[in-house]
Amino acid sequence: MSICLINPGRHSGEPSLPAHGILAVNPSDRSSFGSLAKEFALQRHGLFNAELYCNDRLFLAGPAVGAPMAVLCLEKLIALGARRIVLYGWCGSLVQNLHIGDLFMPTDALSEEGTSAHYQPVPLPIADSLHRDLLDRLVGLEYAPRQGVIWTTDAVYRETREKVAIHGAHGILAVDMEYAALRTVAAFRGISLAAVMLVSDELFGPAWRSGYGQPAFRRQSRTLLAQIATLLSPSMDQLP
Repeated sequence: MSICLINPGRHSGEPSLPAHGILAVNPSDRSSFGSLAKEFALQRHGLFNAELYCNDRLFLAGPAVGAPMAVLCLEKLIALGARRIVLYGWCGSLVQNLHIGDLFMPTDALSEEGTSAHYQPVPLPIADSLHRDLLDRLVGLEYAPRQGVIWTTDAVYRETREKVAIHGAHGILAVDMEYAALRTVAAFRGISLAAVMLVSDELFGPAWRSGYGQPAFRRQSRTLLAQIATLLSPSMDQLP
């Protein structure tokens, strides 16, 4: 087994995290952190060039765009005590029946990012108990998340029409920049990670269609992030 020169750890003055929390990767959701910290009585800490808020029952971290930065943050969160992590982010749709504003929960991933390959190969587990519990709770809020495979890529500007068509034809429903790498690291470290994503743009049509710049979409994203925090916070002891 290879010996790594640098390993994640908890240093003097850094918080010990509760098991459950959220890694919100999009910079736009950073504007919600202050109000959520106040609502849930979370204390602010540093996390590389991101932010970390926590108490003894919940943490909220981010933003962390792209697989390398997201994995850097995830490794640190795990070192500080995180064991049940919900990734909240946005994704693009590759198929006609998944639209802007829909909810998507990936269960598997095609990796076209460069971070996963640096970890010892481990099978990506199909959706675990944390995923199933979150799905049940979202359905209880009258959401109807789609589930399926996601394509994770580092190269946003190389999401070609050909790749979208091929991946969509093979049953891959969405695209993002972080999930495959985070899921690989979670499996490598033996912790649970589930993802809830809001569809921000559509790539399946004759032209790219984006929704993330619209005020209604931003409000929806803020609301969903707050709802996920609420789902986690009151009943963490019952989460698997």
